[in-house]
Amino acid sequence: MSYTVNTAFDKFMEEVVNLDPTIVSEARSSRDNLLENIKEFDEKNGFFKLYSEKDVHFGSFSRKTKCRELDDIDLMVCISAEGATYNQFNSWNDIKIMASSTSVAQKDCTRDDGTLNSTQVANKFKNELKNVREYARSDVRRNGEAVVLNLRSKVWSFDVVPCFYTAKENNGRQYYLIPNGKGNWKKTDPTWDKERVTAVNQGKDGRLLELVRLCKKWNQVKLNHLIPSYLLETLVVNFAESQYELNQWIDYRFADVLSYISYHVYNNVADMKEIQGNINMLEFNDKIKISEKASADYSKATEAKKAETLGNSNQALLLWRDIFGEEFPTNG
Repeated sequence: MSYTVNTAFDKFMEEVVNLDPTIVSEARSSRDNLLENIKEFDEKNGFFKLYSEKDVHFGSFSRKTKCRELDDIDLMVCISAEGATYNQFNSWNDIKIMASSTSVAQKDCTRDDGTLNSTQVANKFKNELKNVREYARSDVRRNGEAVVLNLRSKVWSFDVVPCFYTAKENNGRQYYLIPNGKGNWKKTDPTWDKERVTAVNQGKDGRLLELVRLCKKWNQVKLNHLIPSYLLETLVVNFAESQYELNQWIDYRFADVLSYISYHVYNNVADMKEIQGNINMLEFNDKIKISEKASADYSKATEAKKAETLGNSNQALLLWRDIFGEEFPTNG
C-alpha cells in the first residue's frame, strides 16, 4: 500500500497510538466487575462501610487520553466517614482525619492520637483484595497512595485508591481525601479535570483527545516519558484552550502544540483541579532538554508539511518517522 501523510497518520493512530477498542471494552468490563467485588466487602469481616455512590473512575483511561499500551486503570473507592472529621484549613496535601468513634474498621487503622493512618487503610484494602480469586496479587504502591491489583489473565493492573468524600467547605467545594503517601491524606477531585478535558474537546470539535494521545506517544518515543503524563496532558489542554480552533489535520495540530510546548514548558502550569497550584516540577535542565527536542521536531514537522505541499509525500513520511520512530508508516 502506498501511503499519503493522511493515511499514514490514520494507520499510526489506529494501530500504534490509540488503545485497541477490544482491549478497552474488556478493561471496562473488568473494572466494573472489580467494583462489584469491592461492594461485597461492605462492612464484612471488619471492613469499612463503603460509600459506593461516590466511587470515581479517574486517570487517563477514564479521560480517554491514554495511549497504547494499556498498563493501568485508576479507581477511587469511597469509604463512608461515619462521623470522621478533618480540618479544612490544613495544607491540601497533609490532612489529618480524626477517625470515627463507631467504625471498627477505622479504629483498626487509628494512631494513638485518634487520627486515621492512610497507609494502614490502604493495607486493609490490599488484604481484602488478595482474597479475591481472579486477582493474582495485590500490593501497596511504593508511594503508599494506591493498592496495585494485578489480574491473572490481563496485561493491565488496577490502581485502587481508598478515599473519603467531604462535606462542602467554606469555598463551596467538596473534595475527595486520598492517601498522601506519608500516612496522612490530601485533597483531590478528579471530576474537575475530567469535566474540563471533556468540555475543551467538545469545544474544539472533538480534536483534543487524539492530540493528547499523540503527544504522549511522542513523549514516550523521544523523551522516554520525561514529561509527567498529567503535566503533558495539562499543557496540551492549555494549548487547545488558547486556540480559536484546532486544525482538522492532526499533523498540523501536532506541529502547533510542539511549538507551544517548547516555550511553555518553562512556565508554571496550574493544576486542572485547582487544588495543587503549579504542577510543573521539572528540573531546569530537563525543561531545556524538552524545549530543545520540541523545537527540533517542530522544525522537522514544518519541513514535512512543506514537502507534502510540494507533492513529495515520501520525504514528508520519512520526516514524520524521524519524529515518531520506526512504527510510523512510510513507503519504503
